Order: sequence, then structure tokens, then C-alpha cells
Amino acid sequence: MTELTKIDTRNATPRLKVALATDAWFPQVNGVVRTLAATVAELDRRGYEVELITPQRFTTLPMPGYSQIRLALAPRFTARRLLDAFEPDIVHIATEGPIGWSARGWCKARGVPFTSAFHTRFPDYLAVRTGFDAEYFWPLMRRFHGPSRAVLVSTPSLAFELNGRGITQTMPWGRGIDGWVFRPDGERLAAMADLPRPILLNVGRVAPEKNLEAFLSADVPGTKVVVGDGPALESLKARFPKAVFLGALAGEELASAYRAADLFVFPSRTDTFGLVLIEALACGLPVAAYPVHGPLDILGRDGRGGFERMPATFAALDDDLATAISKALLVDRMAAAVYGARFTWEKATDQFLAALDRAVAEHYAERLVPA
Repeated sequence: MTELTKIDTRNATPRLKVALATDAWFPQVNGVVRTLAATVAELDRRGYEVELITPQRFTTLPMPGYSQIRLALAPRFTARRLLDAFEPDIVHIATEGPIGWSARGWCKARGVPFTSAFHTRFPDYLAVRTGFDAEYFWPLMRRFHGPSRAVLVSTPSLAFELNGRGITQTMPWGRGIDGWVFRPDGERLAAMADLPRPILLNVGRVAPEKNLEAFLSADVPGTKVVVGDGPALESLKARFPKAVFLGALAGEELASAYRAADLFVFPSRTDTFGLVLIEALACGLPVAAYPVHGPLDILGRDGRGGFERMPATFAALDDDLATAISKALLVDRMAAAVYGARFTWEKATDQFLAALDRAVAEHYAERLVPA
């Protein structure tokens, strides 16, 4: 196994060979995939050698109840073959699915350090889908992340929660936006131009755990618009015929939808961060949400920022979503844009690499200690 193998001759900085193992990848469109894709692009820009272990490299089957997500079928042998051939210095495991477990097993067998991430509240999601208490699933999370050198988390509150559940080796990994795409100036989506105002927008996976019913049933004036796809799409269309469902959008088209709206409504109670929150803000779109982890970390309890404080209010949080919507329609769009622009993939990738560098350094330091 090579150690720090790739050297940047411009500044003589050691470059790790990084393998990234994830069950979430294109053609899925969600915050996890977009975070990983942006991070890989930034690593490539900096000259890192990255090997992607994704569902595209395996035979897959649709996930029961969610056909848009395809799970790798018996990925253990192929994952090991790919990792053996690449010889990474470290593996980052993004998800707790079949590929993630396979990569974890390879790392333990080969003595290669790995980091992991807690992107998704799987215990909460599984509780929604199965009817079991979320506490039933937490021992599996502790087992999966236990050998990880660092569990990367997007917010301080998530780190605090995981520490209380016995996952203590957390390190920060924030999120960013593409400032060239998500900005307040630019085109506005033509499909939303003539809708009765105020236009209330939600973007994301259309699935039960996103709590979209709370948004679509809120007694507020205006037009409710949903951008996204998922297993609950057809049932929500039937139940809420007055809402406008635009399907999945990406890039400039998604940014134009943010700019065309009057307010972004985020009804989820289970997201660990909510990448769409900062994309909306960067486009100058205020936010209404529940006062739960994720929105509280990003927006602050008073809607003036959680990571940095702003002089003006750009969001509203309330236990009654209709109240949050009414308040958020009165706040400052420019303050939203200024705050949103402060989240960059450069900063987020700095944190990602800091975690990997420390994990490798600790691993090799332990190997030098006499038994």
C-alpha cells in the first residue's frame, strides 16, 4: 500500500489518493449526490486523484418503494476488486448502503483508514417508511460508523446529537453553492411567470419523509409550486390539484425557479442540512421553515443566520408553518442573497480534506507505535 503518493510539484504538498464510496449517485438528484459531485469536482480542480465507487459500476435493482433509487446487487466482490486496483490512501464512505458496507469491510480487511459521513437521518426515514420507532435503527448506525476515523457532519447540532448517541468522532463538513449559477440576478422561470402571487416554492425529493403535506395543506394565499421527483409525486398531485408540480430541475433552470418565487418553504423535520436552503437564499429567496435541526443551524432561530449573523432578517421559523410563511414574506431578499453567497464549495472542501488528512496522519502514527 502506498502512503502519500501524489505530489503537487507546484508547492510540494502531498496529495492523497482518495476513493469515494457511495450508494447515492447520478441519475439521482438530491443533496447527497450534489454535495459529492461538487466535492469531487473541487478535488479534481486541486489535482487530487479520486476513484468513484458508485452504483454505476454495479448491477443494480430498484429500491423497494422508491424505484428512482437503484441499489447495487451483491457489490462486495466488485468493490474489493476496484479498491485493490486503485490502492487508495484513504476511503471516504458517504452512505450506509450496500456499497458503503462493502467498502467498510474492505478497509477493515486491508487496514486502510476510512472516514464516513452522516448525510441522512436513516433512523428517522426508516421509521416513516416502516412504522418502527427510530430508536430501533440507531444501533446499526453506531456499528457502521464505529471504526470510522472521522464522521463528517454538516452542522454543530448534528455533531452534538451524534455524540449523545455514541458516535463521538465527528468533524465538520459544510456545504456550498455554485455562485455562478445560484445568484439573485438572472432569468426567471417562464412557467412560473403568470401564477397568482405570492409564489411559494419547495424543491427536493418528493417523498414521505420530506413532510410536503404540511406545506401543501397550509392555509395561506398564493400558489404552491413543487420542483422535484419521487415516490410520493403522483399521490400528492391527486390530493393537491391546485398545486403546481414542475418535475425535477437542475442548474440554471433550477436557479431561475428560485428567482421566480416569492418564498422558499422547507417543511422537512428530518434533514441534516438542506442544501436547497442555501441555494434558495443565494438566489435572493427568503425561507420559511420549522425550528428544527438543519434550518435552525443555517437560518438561526430569529432568521438572521446560524453560521454567521446578519444585520437583517431573511427567514422565519415557527412551529406553525403558516405563521412562518406569513412572517417570511415580509423579510429582506437582499440579505438572503448576501448570506447564501457565503457558502462555498471551496470552504466545504477545505473541511473535507482536513478530516481526511488528519485521519491518515493518525492512522500512520498509530502504526509507528511499538506494539
